[in-house]
Amino acid sequence: MSGTDAAAEAAKAIEAALADLGLSFESPRPGAYLVRLEGQHKLATMTWLIAGTHSLHVEAFFCRQPDENHAEFYRFLLERSGRMYGVHFALDRVGDVYLVGRLPLASVSADEIDRLLGCVLSYSDENFDPALMIGFASSIRREWAWRRKRGESLANLQAFARLADDSPDDLPDDPPGQTTG
Repeated sequence: MSGTDAAAEAAKAIEAALADLGLSFESPRPGAYLVRLEGQHKLATMTWLIAGTHSLHVEAFFCRQPDENHAEFYRFLLERSGRMYGVHFALDRVGDVYLVGRLPLASVSADEIDRLLGCVLSYSDENFDPALMIGFASSIRREWAWRRKRGESLANLQAFARLADDSPDDLPDDPPGQTTG
């Protein structure tokens, strides 16, 4: 079977698997699928499945580069990568973190797509809060204080409540800037 035929067969298997799993997806070109995986800690993990000539490429954004504690943050991710199936943590040129993997086209099946997407979702969701606690603690504290001072909801920050400083210190008047997530 030629590489083109194998990629076409893999694309059919991916589409069938996504339909069976009830997952919606976008396909901007043949063999490329962008799937939204809904989580509890990381609300959505956007995941690419791309059938190439010889392999299936999997890629999902995890989070931007950390603001602080870089060595501890990257060590945390590296320690987990050694225990993961199908994908691992990787960095782009600016230090943003992704889950990436590559599988032979011959292994693409509905069961394998289900397993792979399940792994991407669980690795992303289970590691998201701990990674943010390490790499973005100062930003989270500022966001918490700013929201508390303004009476805004803290619901989506509850996982980080132990970072909150509930002392009546000076709280910021201005929005804390870009949040993580």
